[in-house]
Amino acid sequence: MRIAMTEPRLTDSELPELFRTADTASLQGQRVYIGATKIRLSLAVAAAVFAAVSIRVGDRWDLAALFVACAFIATLMVEFWLLTRNPERDWYDGRALAESIKTLSWRYSIGAAPFILSSPDMEAERQFIQEVQKLIDEAPADSIVISDPVRVTEQMRSLRKKDLELRKRVYLESRIQDQLEWYSSKAKFNSRRARSWRLALISIEGTGIIVALLKAGGLINFDLPGVLAALLGAGSAWFAVRQYEALARAYKFAANDLSTVHSRLQCVEEEDVWARESADAEEAISREHTMWRASRGALSA
Repeated sequence: MRIAMTEPRLTDSELPELFRTADTASLQGQRVYIGATKIRLSLAVAAAVFAAVSIRVGDRWDLAALFVACAFIATLMVEFWLLTRNPERDWYDGRALAESIKTLSWRYSIGAAPFILSSPDMEAERQFIQEVQKLIDEAPADSIVISDPVRVTEQMRSLRKKDLELRKRVYLESRIQDQLEWYSSKAKFNSRRARSWRLALISIEGTGIIVALLKAGGLINFDLPGVLAALLGAGSAWFAVRQYEALARAYKFAANDLSTVHSRLQCVEEEDVWARESADAEEAISREHTMWRASRGALSA
């Protein structure tokens, strides 16, 4: 059953402003880090290509060697910039804060523990703000700039005031089903990418064997094996950065977990049971994100 347009929803745009601030910081950090990684690996391959040739200018200078030096200098500059700018930290910390704010917002809005409906409205809001403040205090001060006061949105208040049946329907469709579809699609996407990259790396390795034998037999003079070795190293590094296989497994696990959660929540009819079960559902969603951060070597928020 689809939610009517007149019924309350809770989209990302209706969460506290802090969620969007952290989400934007995370996406920006991810774009910058991935972009810099692409540049760094491309420069490494370019250096291998120029190292394999010789472009003489007069009797002294080798233009190809100068290009190799320039490529290494550029790579070094990118490395220093990544070290000082640290966009990877913005990516992880921003995502941790954004997802934590989202979880607290949904808990408050549907009456999940610890924001049970038996608590007075002002007390529940005060508790929500206190929980958010704890997250802010734990977040690195220079990763995310907060420009808007922490507050409960009108959409969150509106949903919280509805009866259990409506809150359950909204939560199952707009939160659980949405997350289930997202994890399922991402699991399939990462599985396809993992297979494609594995085949690509195997192709490079096979080609490397052939050209190495051809060079050993004197059939080619160009250092193509060295170029392929650099290309293989860059491809392997990119494959490790993207973690397609690990993410595919984690997303499959999360999708299966949420499928069970969805079925269990449909049977809830008492308010106290709902407060407990919906809180457990949010724990299941948070658990996947914690695993993602751990797989990337980041500290849990």
